[in-house]
Amino acid sequence: MVFPIDMTTSSAFLLTASATVFAPGPDTLIILRYSLRSGRNVGLGTVLGVQFGLIGHTLLAVFGLSVLIASSPVLFKGEALMGAAYIGWIGIQGFREHGLLPVSTSANPSVTMAKAFRDAVVCNLLNPKVILLFLALFPNFVDNSRDDVTLQLVTLSLSLIVINIIWQTPLAWAAKAVRRWLKNERIYKFIMHSIGVLMIIVAVLMIYKDLM
Repeated sequence: MVFPIDMTTSSAFLLTASATVFAPGPDTLIILRYSLRSGRNVGLGTVLGVQFGLIGHTLLAVFGLSVLIASSPVLFKGEALMGAAYIGWIGIQGFREHGLLPVSTSANPSVTMAKAFRDAVVCNLLNPKVILLFLALFPNFVDNSRDDVTLQLVTLSLSLIVINIIWQTPLAWAAKAVRRWLKNERIYKFIMHSIGVLMIIVAVLMIYKDLM
């Protein structure tokens, strides 16, 4: 049995994909925001949502829908603008009164795991950066001369998900320790506002790029 991706190609992909994943983006920001606001379990739910979003992108790529979206300027621009708007909306929530609930050790989180999971899935699916990652990065590591292109694509996607989990899980896991000193309202609001500003900046840059 021949492994779908040879060792050299796999190593090159892991290095390239890791650099992309470690660069701050919408997925990292939403994980930080929900982890700091609602604790470890909700943060881990957010991480899980991101991975389900990547699974969705894998299915789209396998069936060629991502290529269809990218090949149509109107469809791709519309998807990109929707993603930017959604990311910006999440960032704005950090400035709303109900988005600044005190950090509590209560059993009831200020954001439910279901909501965190849903928001993470939508944020990832509507993120044009991820679509471009599949379209621009993956083809460079797929051998089209073989008859297992789909298996190669799935293997690359699983590798990307593993990298995401390794990087993103500690962000959510450390939330409980971080929340101990976030009980200071000023510190908490500063961090929530900072994350909100970052998400809004990301959204504005995305919109600017798409409209230019």
